[in-house]
Amino acid sequence: MKEFVPVYVPVGVPTFHLESAQDQFDRSVSMLRSVDERFVCPDQMLLTLDALRAFLDTVQPDLIVFQNLTFANAAYMAEVLRRFDCPLLLWTLREPVIDGGRLRLNSLTGAYSAANTLRAFDHRPFGYVFGAPGEDAVTAAVTAWVRAAAVKHAMRSLRMAAVGHTPQGFGFGRALDSELMQVFGVELEAIEARELIDMAKRYTDEECADYLRETEQATCGFDKTPEANRLDHARLYKAYTDYVKSHGIGALASRCWPDFFTAFGTPVCTVLSLLNDLGVAAACEADIYGALSMWVGMFLSGEPVFFGDPVSLDEGENTVTFWHCGAAACSLARHDTGAVVGVHPNRKIGPAMDFGCEAFPAATIFRIGREPDGSFRFFIAEGEALDKPKQFIGTSVVVRTDADSRRLVEQSVRAGFEPHFAVIKGRWGDSLAALAEMLGFPVCRY
Repeated sequence: MKEFVPVYVPVGVPTFHLESAQDQFDRSVSMLRSVDERFVCPDQMLLTLDALRAFLDTVQPDLIVFQNLTFANAAYMAEVLRRFDCPLLLWTLREPVIDGGRLRLNSLTGAYSAANTLRAFDHRPFGYVFGAPGEDAVTAAVTAWVRAAAVKHAMRSLRMAAVGHTPQGFGFGRALDSELMQVFGVELEAIEARELIDMAKRYTDEECADYLRETEQATCGFDKTPEANRLDHARLYKAYTDYVKSHGIGALASRCWPDFFTAFGTPVCTVLSLLNDLGVAAACEADIYGALSMWVGMFLSGEPVFFGDPVSLDEGENTVTFWHCGAAACSLARHDTGAVVGVHPNRKIGPAMDFGCEAFPAATIFRIGREPDGSFRFFIAEGEALDKPKQFIGTSVVVRTDADSRRLVEQSVRAGFEPHFAVIKGRWGDSLAALAEMLGFPVCRY
């Protein structure tokens, strides 16, 4: 994958107060490189169209931060738009001095000119931030847009896998390969669950010994699982791992029930758990957009993401509990219990993960939602994951939401969101909202 390249484009004209403009330029470069050291910045202010063109000839941006150091007419933005189709953040500078004397920058009028051109050009989505370099709000906005643009860039190299089909009544998780490619730039391939099951059945115990040991080391109580199921788990883990590695898969959504119980006799839950700890976003019940939501969260946070259903509401604690049958990453487990292995809550067959998740002081609940007409939207809510034991058989995390939890549940049910959500470590709402803006999606933020 080509390295992500953010580019700073500071434009202006030489008829304004250049000492003030130079100061803003120097401070902006310093701030941008503190946000991301990969920022490509010109050596000097771009005060003519020729200077702008010469700089643009040297870059291939994945994000442009377009700043009016001073007023500049619409031709400057038009030059950028005709060359590049990438996310763009428009940055207006605060007028540095208001003393009844000369207007030193007039950056704001330049922003109106640039935005009018953006609107007229192709209705391209763009972000906007107002303020001086170093202001907290400016730094936060730029940081969010850089992170979001990096996600969008990385998506274009993401290869996902659909392992089998969604169960009956779970059609919300289905996705077309052409749709994923067109909207997100993601490549989707498909394999039948029986193909991986057949592959697993062909392995010998010796071939799977390392996978058995790896599971023993990552979990607690795996030895209580019947030997036949332990060995079959190791076979299945090897089959999935071999497939992921040989096909370059970064995220997958796997069918789980009933096939792995009826046709194989051992669940896939713990396999998906271990894949999540290996950095492969792995969702169950063949939910493709759930897996993609997980992948986005993993890219932003650099850590595994919980995947589950909202199953319980407590107005007194202002919490929502998220739960699933047993596929959460082992590294999410509470430290006092570790990643306990149990049985699937309905089928009573193991191994499946069975623990409460550790507390983390900042959490983001996220879902890429798909509307009946084929359009997309983002669900975003923030809060904290509490120090709570396992709530039900399976894996669970209890999130105290910033928003009123009852209102969040009532409104999101009425809005018709899918029943699977990603719970991400950290506060990523602004970055996710920026990503939605880049993709042209509406946001339901609670």
